[in-house]
Amino acid sequence: MKQVIKALGAVMALTLATVQPAWSQAYPAAPIKVIIPTAPGGLSDPVVRFLSDQFQREFGHPMVMDYRAGGGGVIATQGLVKAAPDGYTLMLGNIGPVIFTPALNPKVVTYNALKDIVPVGSLVTFGNAVLLNPAVPAKNVTELIQLARQKPGSINFASSGNGQSHHLTGEMFKRMAGVEMTHVPYKGSGPAMTDVISGQVQMMFGNIPAALPFIKQGQLKVLAVTSPRRSSALPDVPTVAESGLPGFNVVSWVGMFAPAGTPKAITDRLNEAMEKAWATPEGQKLLASLAFDLVKGSPAELSRFMENETNRWGKLIREANIKVD
Repeated sequence: MKQVIKALGAVMALTLATVQPAWSQAYPAAPIKVIIPTAPGGLSDPVVRFLSDQFQREFGHPMVMDYRAGGGGVIATQGLVKAAPDGYTLMLGNIGPVIFTPALNPKVVTYNALKDIVPVGSLVTFGNAVLLNPAVPAKNVTELIQLARQKPGSINFASSGNGQSHHLTGEMFKRMAGVEMTHVPYKGSGPAMTDVISGQVQMMFGNIPAALPFIKQGQLKVLAVTSPRRSSALPDVPTVAESGLPGFNVVSWVGMFAPAGTPKAITDRLNEAMEKAWATPEGQKLLASLAFDLVKGSPAELSRFMENETNRWGKLIREANIKVD
């Protein structure tokens, strides 16, 4: 009997040794699908293409882009939440569907971003810029605030839509400066910026990468950047905080996410590979060309960043009673 038991034990040990989870073997062993919550041609494309090339070199497997535009990024995020937590489906998410939309539309959004997805790396940030039509008589943020206080509600600011980054940056500015300004939502940042340039609207809080060509051509006047530090793309332009509104700090960001439950060994491996990629000369060159800043940190540290962002913007949205159509 003892010999039979020993034999059964050996068979069980052999079985357990050979039937291991896929993630415990070499990872990645196949291409990784990356869900993109926007249409082709956005800021996500160069980020994923770069990482795909780096993964191909290091692992022999690329990343494959899966575009799922629509619903303000909710459709893509729901797709990630439903995916198997095996490291082979990721999403390059942004501040909209991860932070803004759940707070703006809690009855529609079915996921909890802090519980259902986890950040793994490639968290890159970019500030917005305080952009004015050149005819607006304000040379700095202090003068802009004075203009707004002289005639409450007379200054219009454009955005890419209700509840988008440009809109909420403006709402944060209004709240901290104690001014009234009129929000004019558009269907996209392109039409919004076009109308600021033409003078149909006086200003907007636009993304720096998209605004740079118009700033250089003199079609837009830039007063300040909304990030906590000056932008490498606009080194001579002060921050809002150093221009008369201490504590103001707004950045947009995109980052790579995985479904909750993805093994720590995989999220750590992804984080390591992505930080290594960005440290290369090619990575540094791309960051500079896009006017992006890389936020380094472990998945746990990035999760704390997400929690802080969720609390901060959720508070603004509730207190200002901001709603979407």
